[in-house]
Amino acid sequence: MPLPRFERLPADRREAILGVAREQFAAHGAESASYNKIIEAAGISKTAAYHYFDGREDLLGAVLDGVLGRLLAALGPWLPAADPAGFWARLEQGAAALADHLRRHPDDLALADAAIGRADDGPWTGWFDAVVADGQRLGVIRTDVDRGLLVAATAAVVRAADAWALARMRAAADCGPASGAVDGGPGADTADGRQLWPLLRGLWGTDGGGGR
Repeated sequence: MPLPRFERLPADRREAILGVAREQFAAHGAESASYNKIIEAAGISKTAAYHYFDGREDLLGAVLDGVLGRLLAALGPWLPAADPAGFWARLEQGAAALADHLRRHPDDLALADAAIGRADDGPWTGWFDAVVADGQRLGVIRTDVDRGLLVAATAAVVRAADAWALARMRAAADCGPASGAVDGGPGADTADGRQLWPLLRGLWGTDGGGGR
């Protein structure tokens, strides 16, 4: 977490520093970007940097927290569905919104896998817990498996599908629009997007009705 002195900076200055760091981490990799180059690009001294963050990993954590927050905002809160068909439609809409956000924000796309990978608890898991609870209420999701295990397994399956789709999205971005590569993520109306639904139906283990 950023140190208190960073939190006391004006909001636009905080965002500018984190924006530069996000660009550097996205361009050079979460594990490879140089801390010294980041603070130089942000226009702050090494002394000031260590008043704002405990070090490189602290800054990276702040950047990834921001990425994760934007991913969750793109998904939006899970709202109970009226019926199984509505459940699947809502799930696909959320995933499509997430894919659209990632297409429009290449820095978040580059760092999404790292951000999701560190989100074992908290709001990210909470989103899947809400999905599983709603699916069980509607008979879409099995109830013979421990709820916590099912939430964890669901998040793991979606994370694997996301990592696969994100890699394809990054490849498409690198190749450019003329490449004919995939133009959507796990929820988009593409062959790639539809890969996720059979995985979830198999995990959840019920016909459920209205499925993809």
